[in-house]
Amino acid sequence: MEQKDPRKETTGSLRAKIGLGQCDITPALGIYSRNWGAATADQAVGVHQPLLMHCLYMAPVDSPPAIILTADLGWWKNAEDERALRFALLDHFDLTASQLVFTLSHTHAGPSICSTDIHQPGGELIPPYLEFLKVQAISCIQQAKDGLFEGSLHWSYGVCDLACNRDLELDGEYLIGFNPAKEADHTLLLGRVYDNTEKLKALICNYACHPTSFAHENELLSPDFVGEMRHTVEAVVKVPCLFLQGASGDLAPKRQYVKDPALVEANGRQLGYAVLATLAQEDHAAQCWVFDKALISGAPLACWSFQKQVLSTEFKQLVHTVQVPYKNLPSLESIFEEYESCSDRVIKDRLWRKYNTRKTIADQREASIPVWLWKMGDAILVAQANEAYSCYQSIIRAEFPNHTIAFINIANGYVGYLAPAQLYDNDIYAVWQSPYERGSLEILIEQTKLGIQTLLTDETRLD
Repeated sequence: MEQKDPRKETTGSLRAKIGLGQCDITPALGIYSRNWGAATADQAVGVHQPLLMHCLYMAPVDSPPAIILTADLGWWKNAEDERALRFALLDHFDLTASQLVFTLSHTHAGPSICSTDIHQPGGELIPPYLEFLKVQAISCIQQAKDGLFEGSLHWSYGVCDLACNRDLELDGEYLIGFNPAKEADHTLLLGRVYDNTEKLKALICNYACHPTSFAHENELLSPDFVGEMRHTVEAVVKVPCLFLQGASGDLAPKRQYVKDPALVEANGRQLGYAVLATLAQEDHAAQCWVFDKALISGAPLACWSFQKQVLSTEFKQLVHTVQVPYKNLPSLESIFEEYESCSDRVIKDRLWRKYNTRKTIADQREASIPVWLWKMGDAILVAQANEAYSCYQSIIRAEFPNHTIAFINIANGYVGYLAPAQLYDNDIYAVWQSPYERGSLEILIEQTKLGIQTLLTDETRLD
């Protein structure tokens, strides 16, 4: 474990050419959008707020470009759909796998992006929507690439208590909802993009919290609280605000599962105000808060002051593959037979998700989880496809206290939850939903530490 340097705050900064892109990805009304087993409606009938896609394009000095693409979408049920889209982008822009992180906000009020849902009401709109997403993604990346400017990216930590623990035990039964008895990770990571005149060009909100404000009664397409967060922030700063979903497997808003848009928007404003509060203390480029001197007064004082930073141009990329065990899972055929014979609407939906996950796994007994690791100047990005519990980010941040670390769930794919080993003794959703065996999260944590240590050495090469 690193020893925290007590003479300066933890910050991260990078000097590079930077580009920004944005496009609307709101689908046609009527598309299949049933994301909750308890939902009675299958199709969206209106739009609460538009679904957006954003691109952050970084062209570091002496390094290949690196692209973060974000989308107001839920999760990939079918691995082939995700690979088809991402590989098309890699091919179109002549990128290696390590250069692109395509991450979803995880809204639960978005359309299905699963081609095997084609038989559902409104399912015929899914294949053309997937093609539309590819076209929009190419356009969004190209927009960012065409608009490259000399600039810098800076990171700083803040806090927001929108996220609460959502594993609630009542009389021996585990439910998924607000648990006031357990602490939650409230870490907010704010990214700030400036041009070389130190003009603010964009903000990045990296925060871990399930966008599950809207739920089973909702019939509107929505980015959930993410949309109102952006609206709140952008109304003040007049620049785009990108959202990166953190390690939020056990985190969600206190007030959720609602139909009223006002409550959803209140959640978004809470996060938006936290972003602005963090910005109020950090709205300056290339400066950090460092220990200046000791001063004898009524008490011996530690005096700190702003100091100009020498911005780093170092950028490293690697994909670190982690091997974890799968559970002993039922066969694909047996799951499908159970699905076909089931008449309960809620259970049938649950079985369909299980079928798609099992189809992705095929006959593998061990999972290979790719972890995208980027060293962006003094900061580190960690991205992977699953819904990791928040201890993933809190443990690793504690291990590397001198480096600002951004965590992204549901990046470049999706399979299932990664919950702590002790929860496997309980009948809890994150355990029985997941195909991963007990101990997988702990393996991922240790292997991510090793990957970061590798990234911080001089021998790291581009994969």
